[in-house]
Amino acid sequence: MRSLKTQLLLLAWQGRSVWMWPLIPVSWLYGLILRLRRAVFALGWRKVELPTVCVVVVGNVVVGGAGKTPTVLSVVAHLLAQGWAVGIVSKGYGRNETTTMEVLPDTPVPSVGDEALLLRQRSEAPVFVGPSRLGSLQALLRAYPDTRIVICDDGLQDYTVFRDVEICMMHEDGLANGLLLPAGPLREPWPRQALACAGVNDAQLLVVSSGPIKKGQFTTHRRLGQFARRADGSTCALISLQADPMLKAVAGIARPKQFFAMLHAAGLTLAAQEALPDHADFQGRTRASFGAYTLLCTEKDAAKLWAIAPDAWAVPLEQNLDAGFYAALDARIAAAWAGRLSSPHGH
Repeated sequence: MRSLKTQLLLLAWQGRSVWMWPLIPVSWLYGLILRLRRAVFALGWRKVELPTVCVVVVGNVVVGGAGKTPTVLSVVAHLLAQGWAVGIVSKGYGRNETTTMEVLPDTPVPSVGDEALLLRQRSEAPVFVGPSRLGSLQALLRAYPDTRIVICDDGLQDYTVFRDVEICMMHEDGLANGLLLPAGPLREPWPRQALACAGVNDAQLLVVSSGPIKKGQFTTHRRLGQFARRADGSTCALISLQADPMLKAVAGIARPKQFFAMLHAAGLTLAAQEALPDHADFQGRTRASFGAYTLLCTEKDAAKLWAIAPDAWAVPLEQNLDAGFYAALDARIAAAWAGRLSSPHGH
């Protein structure tokens, strides 16, 4: 089960809980710090590095999962199909290393983090992680100098690197109480503006994970893959598991209930389900601790869960975005490159 603290916090953010009121002044202070920090970069008082490549940042303003990782994968697949040489940088959330390094398909999860490893395993693009996104980007370009577009996994609030396009993810739950951390879930004030140093006009693309959208917004289309996979590479059709009466779903992601709901929608009957904190590492667990069930998990959890339960079935998540989104992205990238080529300073 998710921790009681996490559940209470999420519940409180959905409303205006009385016990959150003392945190509102802290949120005001946090907001002031954010505005000052943003101004420091926008006014040029602190240097924003200008890479020789086009940078696309995928992030969100609400804490918790909003679909950044599948969006990065979708964007990378689209750009590769267009013939672009693409790379990915990430901080590697949850890793126990502090060095900047390339993520390989067989790199241990603790060294790079579960999301970064998933990005490398699911994409055909090189992935670098490190404590500094700028340092990771520079390392990627040294190793792969032909790269033309770098996708930054998360980092809307990291202003050290110039970005040509910002993709802002928004969950269908919206802004909850609309307050900044810690009284609310917002990392920065909403509505937000694209960073002043972005290379093209209207450089922000807003993607809502599902539900009704407004003009100028885009939505995603998600579904579970048709086949699940085990640690040894063996696969089975997801539909074939419908007859199994001993299915248990395990999810250590930001919104585990969504994974469970998608399994139900695929016609699977879950005998049990276990929601764990995001990025759960399964330390101290054994296969027996999950019971004599047929285990189902997300791809993000698989690399960690397989260490103790190689028989668990990892179910992939497939995502596509509106065709209009890809057209808007292509237009902004083309505008960014046109501006770069016409400028004697590269931007």
